[in-house]
Amino acid sequence: MSSHISNDRPAPDAVITDIADYALSYEITSDLARSTARACLIDTLGCGLEALEYPACTKLLGPIVPGTTVPNGARVPGTPYQLDPVQAAFNIGAMIRWLDFNDTWLAAEWGHPSDNLGGILAVADWISRTNIAEGKPPLTMRAVLDAMIQAHEIQGCIALENSFNKVGLDHVVLVKVASTAVISKLLGLTREQTINAISLAWVDGQSLRTYRHAPNTGSRKSWAAGDATSRAVRLALMARAGEMGYPTALTAKTWGFYDVSFKSQPFRFQRPYGSYVMENVLFKISYPAEFHAQTAVEAAMTLRAELDQRGLPSEAIQKITIRTHEACLRIIDKKGPLANPADRDHCIQYMVAIPLIFGRLTAADYEDSIAQDQRIDALREKIVCVEEPQFTRDYHDPEKRSIANALRVELDSGEILEEAVEYPIGHRRRRAEGLPLLVDKFKTNLARRFPEAQQQRILDVSLDSARLDGMPVPEYVDLYLP
Repeated sequence: MSSHISNDRPAPDAVITDIADYALSYEITSDLARSTARACLIDTLGCGLEALEYPACTKLLGPIVPGTTVPNGARVPGTPYQLDPVQAAFNIGAMIRWLDFNDTWLAAEWGHPSDNLGGILAVADWISRTNIAEGKPPLTMRAVLDAMIQAHEIQGCIALENSFNKVGLDHVVLVKVASTAVISKLLGLTREQTINAISLAWVDGQSLRTYRHAPNTGSRKSWAAGDATSRAVRLALMARAGEMGYPTALTAKTWGFYDVSFKSQPFRFQRPYGSYVMENVLFKISYPAEFHAQTAVEAAMTLRAELDQRGLPSEAIQKITIRTHEACLRIIDKKGPLANPADRDHCIQYMVAIPLIFGRLTAADYEDSIAQDQRIDALREKIVCVEEPQFTRDYHDPEKRSIANALRVELDSGEILEEAVEYPIGHRRRRAEGLPLLVDKFKTNLARRFPEAQQQRILDVSLDSARLDGMPVPEYVDLYLP
């Protein structure tokens, strides 16, 4: 005897409608969020420009069919490509994330909210070029910045209390959902179409995290967010074309996301959507290191200076103990062989060894040419990581959100060197100290690709809030053409 199953179409899940209503209706009033978004824009694009120096990234860029150019298509900064918005979103998103150097959000779930810029910028540019061709006004960069603030907020607020990594799913699901919502607004979708699009993002298959962890760590982690934000563009366009949605994509018994992928647990929320995440986002300024290791790298750089004062090489180190937080242990505490750059930039032992040996940590230090130095693995073997419970508590405290690491270095002489860093240079508590360095990072990345006069044109606009906000999107994007 079968049980009766109702086929009545239910109202959409509240989680989905809340996202849609926020994306479509929320008015951004925070000056801090907007100023931080401008900093985030230049930092994110700069990360993409640096990635263009790496063939492993550039081999994935361009149109799917070589030689294809899309009239009124979106331009990919730093490249000659003009693509459809889906492929452009993948290109921009892959560039942004490739070197693990863009912004970060740490909570129950981790992630990089500026990954959403791939879809946001591609769609805004494509819409604007199409509008211009049809005699309509383009979007301005203010619309891009507002979409960034909202995408950060959607991704970050869901991440505050809901751990996707603990059920084996990658955080890029949140990139896909957040991008879908804000792109729906940019496309002018109705509320019903936006709800449909967001439901499609939740119904979609979600990426496993296995490409971020031993023994499978690999380069997919560098293009996964580009894939997610490009998928968001496709789903939003399908919803615009009239594709139906799935109202209880999250809560449907047996077949919904909660039951299938989240151990039957509903999402929990710490706060309503506003502009909190952009205001508090973490910038990677000094080092292209997985963020849970940023303070460890800062501490290692300080200790390297102390070794230099004593005239000692790294070989004088007998043992290193890293006191850290639980999330760091779960993600980047890694022993054994490291197979590739993606493996190395998610190993705290490697990220501490490099500055202690060389007095630096750059993206190039993850490449094979550096990794073959035998001193690195020899020093890695001397490093032990242990949890400091207070660091874990402070990591989750919404008033602190620290990312503390403490290094204790024991020398062959018996001398002990210690250094602890609670907040990394990119933390909100160090914003005044960090922003000038962020601008310097952007200048360095501009110099990688463009002649001096072009660098200056980009800087003049990017650092002038009024000019940037009012500039049509295509005019700003064209500043980055090679």
